[in-house]
Amino acid sequence: MQVELAYGRHKIPLEIPDGNLLGVFRPQVAADSASEESLISKSMANPIGAAPLRELVKKGQKIAIVTSDLTRPTPSERLLPAILEELAAAGIPDEDVFIVMALGLHRPMTGDEIEQALSPQIKRRFRVYNHDVNDTLRLGVTSAGTPVEIFRPLVEADFRICLGNIEFHYFAGYSGGAKAVFPGCASKAGVTANHAMMIRPEAAAGRIEGNPVRNDLEGAAAMLGIDFILNAVVDGQHRIVGAFAGDVTAAHRKGCEMVARRGKVPIPRQGDIVIASAGGYPKDINFYQAQKALDNAAYFVRDGGILILLAECPEGFGNETFESWLLGATSPRELLEKIQQDFVLGGHKAAAIAAVQVRAPVYMVSSIPAGELRSGSLTPFQNLQEALDAALEELGPDSEILVLPQAASILPIVSLNTR
Repeated sequence: MQVELAYGRHKIPLEIPDGNLLGVFRPQVAADSASEESLISKSMANPIGAAPLRELVKKGQKIAIVTSDLTRPTPSERLLPAILEELAAAGIPDEDVFIVMALGLHRPMTGDEIEQALSPQIKRRFRVYNHDVNDTLRLGVTSAGTPVEIFRPLVEADFRICLGNIEFHYFAGYSGGAKAVFPGCASKAGVTANHAMMIRPEAAAGRIEGNPVRNDLEGAAAMLGIDFILNAVVDGQHRIVGAFAGDVTAAHRKGCEMVARRGKVPIPRQGDIVIASAGGYPKDINFYQAQKALDNAAYFVRDGGILILLAECPEGFGNETFESWLLGATSPRELLEKIQQDFVLGGHKAAAIAAVQVRAPVYMVSSIPAGELRSGSLTPFQNLQEALDAALEELGPDSEILVLPQAASILPIVSLNTR
């Protein structure tokens, strides 16, 4: 059987022996074949847990719209027009509206990247700010002790609207919702304190109830207040297949239900070999982002199996701390011991990779130099077919293979509690 897997902006073909293939597992296809425009329009006309946006905003208010940077597949340029239409209907002038790019701890976006994310027309019409971790106002602390320090212009706004995409998140349960504000527009101290809870077993992909990271970030965002959200669910081709508008919690949860229906798929058993694509650009823009796909894929592989990750990573590791932790450790177990003694943001991603590596070796097909991957206890390959052939040689010709073309968007039902 031949399959094609996304690699950056391209596709890579792979030949898999029919007798070895246990299955190709993708998110379920959305039953609703409605156009993106109609899905967005319907969600805005029938917001969940809130009145229509045009009835909530008032003339004279400073309106902030928060959206994602280019490391997220949020279709900002397709979501924004519906928001702006509602604001115009309420009589809000353009000069009272500004847009914040939620960077978290990522690098600032360039002017060209902002145009790409929002559209040239919207960038020209509105003030756009890159979130700045050094320009925050302190609102207090959460019940877990996390400092709530949020980007000053966002705090000073009168009304806050958040855009986002909803998908599985490896320790916050799901992306989207309040996450746009916290950690998206938080201080470094706030992000670090929130993410430090990722080492708890309840902080897992697909889990909201009892998830300490999700509970903490929503508590932090509530101290500021988010007045309206518009979140999308996108498929492997970045098409919008679901839109959820309204209350920051109620609308988000409906979106999470859709992600779970689409992405939690039954598998007969864990595989000996799992081949996982991060999903192509922008999910494999760097290893810092592609790690999420690796974490999901780990649920599909048996202990002692082999996991093959396909991720171009044209921007390399994407985070200096992550890179130094991953390449500086002598073994995955050393990394796991280190993160428990001294939690460092960036190092937490390296530790998450180490948690996978102690269960199953990771082969990686990437543009990252082979020597650097080896320093991170990863086995590099330039060719996906060669990686598969090597795995079959290592584990035996009868090895069962699972293929995940969109690993960041899928979790197995049978093995959620086996890891």
